[in-house]
Amino acid sequence: MADNLRAIPLGGLGEIGKNMMALELADDLILIDAGLMFPDEEMLGVDLVIPDVSYVTERLHKLRGVLITHGHEDHTGALPYVLPRLRLPSGKLPPIYCTRLTRGLIAVKLEEHRLDKQADLRIVRPGERVKLRHTRTRPATRLPKGAFRKRLTGSWRTPPAA
Repeated sequence: MADNLRAIPLGGLGEIGKNMMALELADDLILIDAGLMFPDEEMLGVDLVIPDVSYVTERLHKLRGVLITHGHEDHTGALPYVLPRLRLPSGKLPPIYCTRLTRGLIAVKLEEHRLDKQADLRIVRPGERVKLRHTRTRPATRLPKGAFRKRLTGSWRTPPAA
């Protein structure tokens, strides 16, 4: 029996911001984005809203990396807050795959939080495939053949019904 791909939204559904999704297939798990959301006026005393990563922290042995679709805060802003909770069993932080521009934006953010020396930022060129243990993927475009063949578009909106 073939393994089923599980898509677990950890934020960003039905709201603007806090984008994060886990894709899990058998013994592999990858995260797509790690965004934050700015609080609305009713969230007094709250500076930032970040995704709940407890689903991932319970499965760190499966985590193969974080794919960042683009550099906006709603896709990268939570990285400094969630990365320390995502330490792999080896003690290292998971690799972060992104484009060159996004890497520059993330590097500044991680340096501000003193995570730059520990972070494993990997630049991926458009169309390049990335090997994540058993799976291969292309950040910001699509996941490969088989059960992981899905397109990742980052942010998108549908017009409201008239």
